[in-house]
Amino acid sequence: MSSWGRVVIDPPDWIDDMASPGVSFEPTDRMPFVIELARRNVVEQTGGPFGAAIFESASGILVAPGVNRVVPTAISFAHAETTAIGLANQRLGVFDLGGEGLPAMELVASTEPCALCMGATVWSGVRKLVTGARDQDARSIGFDEGPKVADWQDALRSRGIEVEVDVMREEAAAILDMYAASGALIYNGRNDA
Repeated sequence: MSSWGRVVIDPPDWIDDMASPGVSFEPTDRMPFVIELARRNVVEQTGGPFGAAIFESASGILVAPGVNRVVPTAISFAHAETTAIGLANQRLGVFDLGGEGLPAMELVASTEPCALCMGATVWSGVRKLVTGARDQDARSIGFDEGPKVADWQDALRSRGIEVEVDVMREEAAAILDMYAASGALIYNGRNDA
């Protein structure tokens, strides 16, 4: 191992209670699953109020779940989406989830992507993004979502990524509000908005 150490983003232990690798979800069950990931992350105090997962689009097979782990890992890019993407990459042994021979993958996220996660979505190879709460819901409790382009949905579509928004928005936004009400840290780069 390098003297510089390693970058490790382990999921919290409780995530194994949520689903086993290879379990299949109907399309209508995917967003409730990621919202529950976000809720559980808040309740267990294991990270921020965000959940995500990579699924095989057609079969609904769960490839990898993810939750926000920024504060517990002290890694600024340990967002729910990047964690799910990274776990999926490692589980499948590929850097491109849209690579040859793989089924179409989708990213389901409890909140619209921030600037970081929008870029990660593009480079991940997923063919579809489904989101719950809006960017403005995250900003309203103090999170800095970064300098995301205003027409982000069209930007993703122009790269062949289908986008579906506002799926269970109220339920997803309620997790953000629950987190804010708990008094947990609303973290941002340089700790300002």
